[in-house]
Amino acid sequence: MASRLNIEVDKLHASLKATVFKGATAEEFIVLTVVANEYGLNPLIKEIYAFPAKGGGIVPVVSIDGWLRITNDHPQMDGLETTHEHDTDGRLVSCTCRIYRKDRQHPIVATEYLAECKRNTEPWRMEHRMLRHKAIIQCARIAFGFSGITDEDEGQVIRGGEKVAKGREIARAEPLDPFRQVAAQGPDPVVTADWGADEQDYIDGNGGAE
Repeated sequence: MASRLNIEVDKLHASLKATVFKGATAEEFIVLTVVANEYGLNPLIKEIYAFPAKGGGIVPVVSIDGWLRITNDHPQMDGLETTHEHDTDGRLVSCTCRIYRKDRQHPIVATEYLAECKRNTEPWRMEHRMLRHKAIIQCARIAFGFSGITDEDEGQVIRGGEKVAKGREIARAEPLDPFRQVAAQGPDPVVTADWGADEQDYIDGNGGAE
């Protein structure tokens, strides 16, 4: 990495340990640098950084700028397009991303829904932009097989206690059966979300999901 970034090894190591990889153990630091090198990410401009996981440890989180760069740098990348869908009242419902590969006849398509993605954080006030980011990231994962990295929203989920837009709290005191429905007390029952396989991985690391 030092050679790629044209920085002395000792200086780079000290800078990363003091900033974006702060708090990482020696083993975790190695993992972060390996992941950064695998995807050609630059941690000094926060294309990738360490995020604390609930219960200890860290996970490599890639910013949207990092996701866009590794997507555009892929040798088979042949362009992408996004489309927002709205309901009859003009409210945002979903965003669909299509990524074209030079070696594929048909585009790879992924749709992300606002009700499943929006969180009670400041960036999500820009709903169209944030949902576009989510659609691009998920489509890039499918199109190019990016693995071992998460986005910033997923990092918040890993950290624990993040609330989604409708006020449901994602809590993981213990692994849950993904097929078990949990009803909340009161007139409006709440059931567990139907997470995909990748979301199960980053929520608790052992296949449980809520």
